[in-house]
Amino acid sequence: MRAKYINPFTDFGFKKIFGEEASKPLLIDFLNALLPQTNQIVALNFKNTEQLGQTDADRKAIYDIYCENENGEKFIVELQKAKQNYFKERTIYYSTFPIREQAEKGEWNYKLKAVYCVGILDFSFDDYENEPEKSEVVHTIKLKNEYGKVFYDKLTYIYLEMPNFKQTESDLKTRLDKWLYFIKHLEDFQSIPTIFRDEVFTQAFEKAELAKYGQADLDSYENSLKIYRDLKGVIETAFDEGKLEGKFEVAKSAKQMGLSLADIIKLTGLSENEIDKL
Repeated sequence: MRAKYINPFTDFGFKKIFGEEASKPLLIDFLNALLPQTNQIVALNFKNTEQLGQTDADRKAIYDIYCENENGEKFIVELQKAKQNYFKERTIYYSTFPIREQAEKGEWNYKLKAVYCVGILDFSFDDYENEPEKSEVVHTIKLKNEYGKVFYDKLTYIYLEMPNFKQTESDLKTRLDKWLYFIKHLEDFQSIPTIFRDEVFTQAFEKAELAKYGQADLDSYENSLKIYRDLKGVIETAFDEGKLEGKFEVAKSAKQMGLSLADIIKLTGLSENEIDKL
């Protein structure tokens, strides 16, 4: 059966639902479902997703979505389609840019606004040994001391491990449950379930409906869908065969698929010069 709605794990689908100006109410609702009630967002402003280092030799940071709320707090929202080496290290590195950009010239008191890094993962970490951590969907990480007390509360990493989300429609209780169910099953829906009949989700389904797209958007989506499927195959095969240290092989495959330079950098951690030489 032909899909009625886009796959939100594609670059096109993710940015259509969460990364456009008209999508701000959806992104705000999703982030508010993730965050504590005391950190609720009223308004968002999209920022440049490409962050440059201080010199030409520094590596870039290229985000899927980068935005700021009405209080100046920063939000990086990333979709990660497949496993990669040093994923955690890359998210830590990415978080340094919204911290550093807050520095002011001249006298400055180092008072920082909060930074939130949200990763929607279409794979499992596979490095947790014990339950319930191994089966958790939402992993929230903060800087803590050896006694488990939060040392710094303005830097938060939230990872959503989507393969662990197994709730059925009748199990959904919270707003976040509904968003996770929407993201995981959107491509499979042929009609809008009754649990999604509020204004925000009605808008989300409207933005996701393929029949509403012009030919240019349909072509872009089909290309994005092909890259998503091919890329998952390449990365998962590399992991199964223990070859992911061969980042250059993955980069070559990604190049042949037509992946953008920004996506290849994000996927492999290689520099622009290294990729250009392939």
